[in-house]
Amino acid sequence: MNDEKDETETPQPQISSKPVCTCVSDPFASLPPDLRPRPQNTMSDLRKVTCPGCGLVYWTNRKTDVCIDCEKKGVRLPGE
Repeated sequence: MNDEKDETETPQPQISSKPVCTCVSDPFASLPPDLRPRPQNTMSDLRKVTCPGCGLVYWTNRKTDVCIDCEKKGVRLPGE
């Protein structure tokens, strides 16, 4: 445990960050807030459903509400 600095260590150069113009970082900066595109939600395609066969509540992007287990068992919704 030596408190002296090792002479073999080289000082690391400081990286200076240049200011970035908002027109480069945000191409929609000139638009009013209500016209700017909204960030997409990662769950935008998913919906929460309850399986009519077993009552399982789950998230899906499928058109049917029947869960995969009930679909394998042959459970069908009326009208399908």
